[in-house]
Amino acid sequence: MSKDKYLGRGVSADKSEVHEAIKGIDKGLYPYAFCKILPDLLTKDDSYCTIMHADTAGTKTSLAYIYWRETGDLSVWKGIVQDALVMNLDDMACSGCTDDIMVSSTIGRNKNLISGDVIKAIIHGAQEFFDKMAGLGVNIVSAGGETADVGDIVRTIDVGFTAFGRLSRADVIDNNIKPGAFIVGFASYGQATYESEYNAGMGSNGLTSARHDVFAKVYMSKYPESFDHATDESLVYAGSKLLTEEIEIDGHFYTIGKLVLSPTRTFLPVLKDIINGYRGQIQGIIHNTGGAHTKVSKFLKEPVKIIKDNLLPVPPLFKLIQEESNAEIEEMYKVFNMGTRLECYVDNLEVANGLIAIANKYNIDAQIIGRVEATLDSKSTIHVFHEGQELIY
Repeated sequence: MSKDKYLGRGVSADKSEVHEAIKGIDKGLYPYAFCKILPDLLTKDDSYCTIMHADTAGTKTSLAYIYWRETGDLSVWKGIVQDALVMNLDDMACSGCTDDIMVSSTIGRNKNLISGDVIKAIIHGAQEFFDKMAGLGVNIVSAGGETADVGDIVRTIDVGFTAFGRLSRADVIDNNIKPGAFIVGFASYGQATYESEYNAGMGSNGLTSARHDVFAKVYMSKYPESFDHATDESLVYAGSKLLTEEIEIDGHFYTIGKLVLSPTRTFLPVLKDIINGYRGQIQGIIHNTGGAHTKVSKFLKEPVKIIKDNLLPVPPLFKLIQEESNAEIEEMYKVFNMGTRLECYVDNLEVANGLIAIANKYNIDAQIIGRVEATLDSKSTIHVFHEGQELIY
């Protein structure tokens, strides 16, 4: 997966142009928090603050569209709803906001291709997610939303949410990652207690590359509405796999399409327990979304050396993506979470073990994946170790 491939498909792992565009824009009350933190304009109470966050499921919807058309399986749309919600909620949780959150949806569809059954599955899927979180002690309230028929603009469907939360300024996680910290990593794969099936760990990042590198050319002619026609044909569905092909994982068989479409795991219940139990002993929380294992570099106040030399095992899905794409391993860790999608930076070993115990309670693998060291360099560096190879970012 060369840089040329990425650019040719119209995507960017590091969103450099976006970051350049927002350079100099006010970063809020806590510039190093994972989300922009704003004053509490509702009550003008200086002891409180607010967060508003917007995100979508990205191009994962395009793959869900093809899978639905191929199989008639409407359940993939419930996964897409979770993708869009989690990309908001887990980012907010990394900033300390883990409860009493309002959300509003924005759905743009091509009515000629996306039926009412899909919209129904999305709306009901959102409510099912809210109900599940309520059972885990997390209150999320729907404020409704907008569903627009915009076939002139949207090829198939785009699913997004905006979320709003209010919290005490004392509860904000203001990233202050320092030498001596332990890094606890949390698995994106497996089956958490609140998940109904195996999660391959995909998340909602890198989908443009994953679907075009893994799946076969047959989908280019069969579903021309599923990709950008400005893309060079050699980069469109350039893999060898069909969505309904199966692979074996731990004695069970799964279709490759459903593995790539695994809903983005939420760590919201885990993070609520972590923050409630260890507030004040957490230096930072990083959600490995855009930029993956380099994400932390955007939230460092001072130059440090981030060492990840004991990462969780890479799950089968990411190995398949690398095989199909012939991607360099350096690029894989910059685009995909590779099985570790959440990182907590903590003061000491006792806290680290406490966080691991909380994750295990939810049947989520977690371990100390590395540490933070001092550096004499003027810029921070991230050192990822993969099968004896050191990758430096």
